[in-house]
Amino acid sequence: MEAILNGHRCHYTERGSGNGLPVVFIHGFPFSRATWEAQLEALPENIRAIAYDVRGHGKSAVGDGHYTIELFVDDLLALLDHLKIDAAVLCGLSMGGYIALRATEREPGRVRALVLCDTQSAADSDAAKLGRAGAIRQIQTSGTAAFVDGLLPKLFTAESIRSETGAVELIRRMMRATDALAITGTLLALACRIDTTAALADMHQPALLMFGEEDPITPPDAGRQMLAALPHATLELIPRAAHVSNLENPADFNRHLLSFLAQTA
Repeated sequence: MEAILNGHRCHYTERGSGNGLPVVFIHGFPFSRATWEAQLEALPENIRAIAYDVRGHGKSAVGDGHYTIELFVDDLLALLDHLKIDAAVLCGLSMGGYIALRATEREPGRVRALVLCDTQSAADSDAAKLGRAGAIRQIQTSGTAAFVDGLLPKLFTAESIRSETGAVELIRRMMRATDALAITGTLLALACRIDTTAALADMHQPALLMFGEEDPITPPDAGRQMLAALPHATLELIPRAAHVSNLENPADFNRHLLSFLAQTA
């Protein structure tokens, strides 16, 4: 399905009952809504599930590449308005978690609960910002192939990379299909995002934190830090998974997700 949000074309998938608990899935960088297919298939019919392509990703329009996390939040809120959803459960992985956290800080009344996966509230360190600047230079000089090949081993466990699982190939295809302008624009947005750590104490929504046990990008300690600050949160570690825990171990991920949503509904 397609919607025009803030003047740009956004593609999304909707499944389940229109009267059910609304759950919006926000993917990581530089992926697409297709990363959530195993979750959409596992949800019961009484859940109104929406997965969308963040601006510049998947089938959503690239536009001018001048992105910020604030703009991504604007798009998310506009999508809720388009779907006539007053408040939703937000489930975000990595970049999707940054968007969900900032949306909760800005508009807490629009968020019923949070599922934060392999993400963090902290802003980029100086070293991380320099790393993103280097990646932008690399992409502008030689294209996205080297960036994609360098990122892939950080997203999955060594075993998944060796085995060339279907999840690995899916993410490789997604990243290679993402426009270079969208990748560089999103790298800038990620580097410039604000720190939401101070706002965690005021987020009283139920929250489920899920982290791959072998995630090198946002290790479980990042989840433990958020767990200590959020008033109503639980933390689950996903075994045999790295940064894309929902894809690498969907069975354990979905078990925790379904239990949490059943309590939230």
